[in-house]
Amino acid sequence: MSDKYDVIVIGGGPAGYVTAIRCAQLGMKTACVEEWINKQGKPALGGTCLNVGCIPSKALLESSEKFEDISHHCGSHGIKVENVEFDTPAMIARKDKIVSELTGGIEQLFKANKITWLQGRGKLLAEKQVQVTSQEGEQSTYGADKIILATGSTPINLPSAPLTDDLIVDNVGALNWETVPKRLGIIGAGVIGLELGSVWRRLGSEVVVLEAMDKFLAAADDQVSKVAWRQFSQQGLDIKLGSKLTGSTINGKEVILDYTDKDGEQQLTVDALIVAVGRKPNSEGIADSAVGLEFDERGRIAVNDHCETNIKDVYAIGDVVRGPMLAHKGSEEGVAVAERIAGQKSHLNYDAIPWVIYTQPEIAWVGKTEEQLKSVGISYRIGSFSFAANGRAKAMNQANGLVKVIADEETDRVLGVHMIGPMASELIGQAVIAIECENTAEDLARTIFAHPSLSESFHEAALAVDNRAIHAVNRKK
Repeated sequence: MSDKYDVIVIGGGPAGYVTAIRCAQLGMKTACVEEWINKQGKPALGGTCLNVGCIPSKALLESSEKFEDISHHCGSHGIKVENVEFDTPAMIARKDKIVSELTGGIEQLFKANKITWLQGRGKLLAEKQVQVTSQEGEQSTYGADKIILATGSTPINLPSAPLTDDLIVDNVGALNWETVPKRLGIIGAGVIGLELGSVWRRLGSEVVVLEAMDKFLAAADDQVSKVAWRQFSQQGLDIKLGSKLTGSTINGKEVILDYTDKDGEQQLTVDALIVAVGRKPNSEGIADSAVGLEFDERGRIAVNDHCETNIKDVYAIGDVVRGPMLAHKGSEEGVAVAERIAGQKSHLNYDAIPWVIYTQPEIAWVGKTEEQLKSVGISYRIGSFSFAANGRAKAMNQANGLVKVIADEETDRVLGVHMIGPMASELIGQAVIAIECENTAEDLARTIFAHPSLSESFHEAALAVDNRAIHAVNRKK
């Protein structure tokens, strides 16, 4: 056995690298195992999120949105632009530069915090040991007092649509096209499908999304999902619900898709296909069989409320355990585990985890939906406010959508906040604080919000819970 550490973290994504940094801050000798090799063939930290997930997709969304604004929306501001062109390779290069800067930044943070980066694939062995296999196949073994598993997740592949070069791709391949497909098919109308569909639609693709479920954005509030459906349809995203892919055929440079819907067997021909049907825990081969690490029926590592596995002093966090597969959820689980290891009392409120879809308009929510509250018999009141009555949204030419606040009928405590509209990804932070601090709708109603600002819509929605919205006609009591 080579070296002994206080903590070894297996995985260098948002869950793993944040955990490693917090452990080091708390005075622990820390190592982090990460095997990622980037586009340039070099080792990189940051995992899926920074390399081929959250960060690069947002870079492409930003670039494509600016192009669409200049091409189609600047006229209303009195700005005339002709012959607008788009340089797709330059967009991809910008995205890659952002990724490189951020992953390099994590490497510098590791050095500053004296964290050892063990480059290679980690595997949990018995007696709190970790085997690291390098890219060249060389194996080394390290020991630690505590081990934290943070290996993330991988895209789910479909047997009916096997990945094929640049024709059938997952989210990784869709981030690197340097030519815009004329006809683009997407399997799955979830977060990844909607975001990547938005990118390529803005750049000129005719986008058709096949979604097996009959309900659009089932995890979101029903009212919000209906508004989103209408907005995306108006933009040109052709979302076909209840459409199940049965097979795919490569015909030269085309992909022929066979699927079924309520009318029977259908066929669709596209120039490229993105498979975006979700992700699965990256747990295969994570531990030697002799360890006896327990998994659930979905391949996730089984943990208790404190992210402890069935093996003493072995923890698991992030996408590889229960709960939503969100980068910020994994990061905060890691911080909580690090602090508990250090003897502190740390807690993570799973009811205060925000969800965001970075489309246009953006969609964000935190807490419970009306449907969830109805299912458990909790009485509630709602207040909503449209961005159409918000001065800042009007000035931005983004006055579509709404903010919805749900409060407990008896206690007035905020139970959920749901948004669709401009900068919802930023506004939702205020709602997260409200739920974390157990605020009531009255607390929010008595809070002063800047004018003019988008956040005033959140304020008005809180006022509307008690039929007191100033800039809207209130419901009759």
